[in-house]
Amino acid sequence: MKEYRLSAWPELSAPYHRTAYRRMICDMSHRYVSLPHLVSASGVGKQQVRQFMAMLDERGLLLEREATQPDSIFDSLKPIGGWIMRTLSAELGRR
Repeated sequence: MKEYRLSAWPELSAPYHRTAYRRMICDMSHRYVSLPHLVSASGVGKQQVRQFMAMLDERGLLLEREATQPDSIFDSLKPIGGWIMRTLSAELGRR
């Protein structure tokens, strides 16, 4: 499955002035997102999302990559684990 991100903020033409399209470009400006995520988060149909993505791609505004799946649920917790370890180490160092 592919994920998409914006390379630059686009000027939207009249058909795309709805809040749903602005929500999609906001999501894609912050991180890579999948097509199903855009459909569910925007409330726009799959075909309209595909047309929107095609328009962005024609303008050279899309970056895409293959989605990576974490090996386990614990992989997604690594940033929190690192923070906990730093916090506890700092606390123990103060004693």
